[in-house]
Amino acid sequence: MAVKLKLTRMGKKKKPFYRIVAIDSRAARDSRYIEQVGHYSPLSDPPDIKLDMERTQYWLKNGAQATDTVRQIINKVTAANS
Repeated sequence: MAVKLKLTRMGKKKKPFYRIVAIDSRAARDSRYIEQVGHYSPLSDPPDIKLDMERTQYWLKNGAQATDTVRQIINKVTAANS
């Protein structure tokens, strides 16, 4: 089973927030996921990002692929922590 780190959309219409989840790569965007590793709220200023870096690194070390957007979020969090 190939695993990806993806965004899953939550919230009301026109008020989205996203969960960052580890999910089977063949699964649909909002289907059942393996584990939630964080969340991202783009509407707040600045955007609210909370990410469990320990679990994210675990999934990446075990072969999970991050989508482009999730990769950018991870880079923002690591740059802010440095």
